[in-house]
Amino acid sequence: MSSTRFDPILLHRQHFIDEVTCLDEIFDVLDGWPEDKRGLAYDTLLKACRDTANGRFPLSAARENFRRFLKMSGVLAMVEGGPKFERLMNHQIGNA
Repeated sequence: MSSTRFDPILLHRQHFIDEVTCLDEIFDVLDGWPEDKRGLAYDTLLKACRDTANGRFPLSAARENFRRFLKMSGVLAMVEGGPKFERLMNHQIGNA
């Protein structure tokens, strides 16, 4: 599968906020989604992600569909005032 990264999407887990930054991580979230909460939106998103993995659907659209799915499900996390993702990725620690 693709390891192409995108801007993080944050979601509420039981006791923490999780960060999703690639298609593989979307699949991880969907695999762990409670079966009793799966429905048409879940199935549609899963199909879109599979199509993305096979190169038939844009990653940006799969990311946006995932974000909307989380929002609809009430688990999309909105964190304000935190460090910007780009700064975290470009920050060097020590003499590295």
